[in-house]
Amino acid sequence: MAKNIQSLERAAAMLRLLAGGERRLGLSDIASSLDLAKGTAHGILRTLQAEGFVEQDPASGRYQLGAELLRLGNSYLDVHELRARALVWTDDLARSSGESVHLGVLHQQGVLIVHHVFRPDDSRQVLEVGAMQPLHSTALGKVLSAYDPVAHSEALEIDREAFTPRTVTALRAFEGELDRTRARGWASDVEETWEGVAAVAAPIHDRRRMPVGAIAITGAVERVCDDGKELRAELVAAVRDCARAVSRDLGAGRF
Repeated sequence: MAKNIQSLERAAAMLRLLAGGERRLGLSDIASSLDLAKGTAHGILRTLQAEGFVEQDPASGRYQLGAELLRLGNSYLDVHELRARALVWTDDLARSSGESVHLGVLHQQGVLIVHHVFRPDDSRQVLEVGAMQPLHSTALGKVLSAYDPVAHSEALEIDREAFTPRTVTALRAFEGELDRTRARGWASDVEETWEGVAAVAAPIHDRRRMPVGAIAITGAVERVCDDGKELRAELVAAVRDCARAVSRDLGAGRF
């Protein structure tokens, strides 16, 4: 059995201690509560403080939980609320479209798939929850890059790899793709990431009207597109309706 890393265990114990009881604690209180030498406790606190997980009050010198923990906690809650709100709508979308449906969020300069509904047939399929997709070539990634300023910046900074001859990699052309996405309210990927595969995606907004994710239909080009080129209008409409429904459930109101 692998051994736990002691320094991480101590840091976790420190965060739990600061999360309960008094709002702020001094170095001596923390060290004695965790049975640590002051030097050891101070070193861990300094590291946590540098990462934003702990803050020190300048006047009293006492420590409290930092804003970075709040940000991470909100991110966790946002993703889980997003997935919970989208469950019924994405199931309905897969059933009505006959194709697989993906729910994605921005994560580490890519798109993290947080929910995947299989295509409703008897074909063999692989669950893609937890998989990462590129920002610049996928429909999900383009939607996030078009509406989320952070995703936009990251899409410009990354190496936009050409996965197929259709992948848009040049900066000006990519910005043009994002302009079109914002103008029409949805993004497409017709064999830009995988040969023979097409997708259409639309953005999801929360109660603050902020983009928090995207929904996409993905399938074979011959099923998703007319004449292998243009995405079927009824699928575009279905994805947009689904994204609006989830956004309304998140408190965004009408778009």
